[in-house]
Amino acid sequence: MATVTFKNDIVCNLAGTEINVGDTAPVTTVVNCDPMLQDETIGGEGKVQLVIAVPSLDTGVCDAETRRFNTEAAGLDGVEVITVSMDLPFAAARWCGAAGIDNIKVCSDFRNKDFANNYGVLLADGPLAGIMARVIFVIGKDGKVAYKQVVPEITEEPNYEEALAAAKAAC
Repeated sequence: MATVTFKNDIVCNLAGTEINVGDTAPVTTVVNCDPMLQDETIGGEGKVQLVIAVPSLDTGVCDAETRRFNTEAAGLDGVEVITVSMDLPFAAARWCGAAGIDNIKVCSDFRNKDFANNYGVLLADGPLAGIMARVIFVIGKDGKVAYKQVVPEITEEPNYEEALAAAKAAC
């Protein structure tokens, strides 16, 4: 079972089906915040997706990460960029409006935690049990995971350059 840490010393186990590079990305539905409450599909063939899982947009590091990917997405031709959190779509929409998010899709996994379980990123225990770890996936046009980055410490930022290079290479 994969793990991440919280505050450098609390080990949190990840639940769900662990998905790795080379695996077929499960087709999963999340809820978009724009258009509000519309289904959004992650996985499947025919497009490149850069999927960013974050616990909540309303935290400093997740806010910074999502803003950075929104800026970088403008230069990612042919890549659909989706941030998924456990935030309610209404709260995510307010956050997007205040943050000026316009290059990426921001979605929620609040209904059934299908994305978190299907991709193995659900925190199973610890003080943040029930939300997602910070993980980045690139899904290629063939529907397979081309890149995966688990941010080992929940409060740290990911390796942006590596994730963006993987997304560009998948095109």
